[in-house]
Amino acid sequence: MATNRTFTMIKPDAFGEGNAGAILKMIEEAGFNILALKLTKLDKATAGKFYAVHKERPFYMDLCDYMSSGPIIAAILEKDNAVADFRKLIGATNPKEAEEGTIRKLFAKSIEANAVHGSDSDENAKIEGSFFFSELEIIND
Repeated sequence: MATNRTFTMIKPDAFGEGNAGAILKMIEEAGFNILALKLTKLDKATAGKFYAVHKERPFYMDLCDYMSSGPIIAAILEKDNAVADFRKLIGATNPKEAEEGTIRKLFAKSIEANAVHGSDSDENAKIEGSFFFSELEIIND
């Protein structure tokens, strides 16, 4: 059963290029409500914990270095069919393959510096969101 919440991060490349406002505007214009928002900077250890699922992958250390290279914005978003709709809004991981008008097509530099993270399942959205936010920090109207 699909839920109505997902998790996203605006990554260091997009934040550093000054694209956070435009990305947040696209998210809101696509009908998502922002229930929680946090500007933070990950250290390598925290990035490593967040991406622990990739620990055995060859790109893990580079990913941790990249995600700790500058500020990020973490957010909990709400909309019917949130995970699937957000994945469509952000586009393919490789910006060269992303559809026109998607966040990654507009703002990503490469597969690695791809502007935003979006949860790939309802289960991961809950896990990833709780990594950054307590239930008390999330607007629950």
